[in-house]
Amino acid sequence: MSRPRFKRILLKLSGEVLMGEGGLSIDPASTARVAGEIADARRQGFELCVVVGGGNIFRGIAAAAKGFERATADYMGMLATVMNALAVQNALEQIGVDTRVQSAIPMSSVCEPYIRRRAERHIEKGRVVIFAAGTGSPYFTTDTGAALRAAEMKCDALFKGTSVDGVYDADPKMVPGATRYDTVTYDRVLADNLKVMDASAIALCRDNDIPIVVFNIRERGNLARVLDGEGVATVVGTTEAEIIPFDSGEISVELKKPAQLRHERKNKPVIERGARAIDLSDSPDRETN
Repeated sequence: MSRPRFKRILLKLSGEVLMGEGGLSIDPASTARVAGEIADARRQGFELCVVVGGGNIFRGIAAAAKGFERATADYMGMLATVMNALAVQNALEQIGVDTRVQSAIPMSSVCEPYIRRRAERHIEKGRVVIFAAGTGSPYFTTDTGAALRAAEMKCDALFKGTSVDGVYDADPKMVPGATRYDTVTYDRVLADNLKVMDASAIALCRDNDIPIVVFNIRERGNLARVLDGEGVATVVGTTEAEIIPFDSGEISVELKKPAQLRHERKNKPVIERGARAIDLSDSPDRETN
């Protein structure tokens, strides 16, 4: 695999990163911290879309093991991801990041339905798009949903934010001497059953040549560092490779203030590349042209 250069990424987060130390399912402080990580990456000029799991609220597979009918349990888990997506959207817009939530299960009074071309248009306009409700079908994990959306959005990489700083040959929390991989192949992950993502998600990324970058999202500022090639992470790809950052060309991003997001659509966020400005004008919320 050639050394990857990233411009558009999908960030996959577990629902647990939104939890607080007191066990609160959605902790405002934790959610704000995650939003800050995303905002920092957006200011660097990266195009971002996000998938958040629902494990902090409900786990479909675990519920099915305790007697829930599997499809019903999975749908409940999908609804949990919508709650998390709305929480992250709220936190992002409070710090001036224009955001849209799209759900694979239509709920028009809450968020937009998932429409691929509309999502691409939002990203092109500089918005962060949060995909909720997985694939919209039971028996698929949010990891698989993230891999699917990364392929559909033509992302350069899928970044998986976890509580560890990469992929290990054993659980580092259980095995102190576990070895971390700098790079590892998709096939090695599948053959050794390394705990990165489920097999369907790994295979989907492999078949579409989407590198997976595993890093610790709980370390403050780490997403921006990894995107710059400075942080610690593991890259999963076709062959062994090192991560290097996307050459952003000194891109700067002016983010809207919360009041502008709520009340004004005339003030426009702009990405500047040298002397040329790219207009990221927004039209009314449901405008997709």
